[in-house]
Amino acid sequence: MDASPPERCGSSKPYMPVIHLIRHAQASFGGDSYDVLSEIGERQSELVDQALAARGIRASRVAAGTLRRQIDTARVEPSLDERWNEYDTAAVLAAHGAELAGDRNEMGAAPGMSSREFQQLLDSALLGWIEAGDDSPCEETWPAFQRRSLGAVSDLAASLGSGESALVFTSGGPIAAICASLVGAPDSSFVTLNRVCVNTAVTKLMSGRGGLRLVTFNDHAHLEHDRNLMTFR
Repeated sequence: MDASPPERCGSSKPYMPVIHLIRHAQASFGGDSYDVLSEIGERQSELVDQALAARGIRASRVAAGTLRRQIDTARVEPSLDERWNEYDTAAVLAAHGAELAGDRNEMGAAPGMSSREFQQLLDSALLGWIEAGDDSPCEETWPAFQRRSLGAVSDLAASLGSGESALVFTSGGPIAAICASLVGAPDSSFVTLNRVCVNTAVTKLMSGRGGLRLVTFNDHAHLEHDRNLMTFR
């Protein structure tokens, strides 16, 4: 993470608004409810909170989706906006994933499936979801998900004044969709960016006259002292 003060748009111009997108801490994959933070997740949320404080970030706005794992990572009471929620993983897998024998859990995974096996299955399904576009049978198609993610960050940016900053506690999907769009990458790159989003990693955006710019993606320096804290699911 960057310990420098907010960037100026020129030496005599005001500070540009900054948005920090923070992926939620590790949830409980394979547990009774995925939406509950794991023990590692609790520690990750403490560390990112400390790291943000050490940088002297005084957020004018703190926002989150309505998912418990996002709200609990924030460690304060955020303003809730369901547009920051994750895509419906189970629906994407059901519509575009490989057939699995037996029951599936709330995430769409088969019982006993490892996180690595689940990720491989999900990556393939996400590519199918993107390729299907508006023809996907999912209630929320890829174009609709992309629009709501971009709409959420655009509206937040428009609400910030000069020198203000915002913290958003969200999920890997919205972060990846926003970043892929900002750098002009093909839609399929969303899958790669989504896969590598580290729990509680910080992505920094700046808002100026030219619109939003991606400054830092997936910064997780606050976790690097302990490899066990660097998790992707």
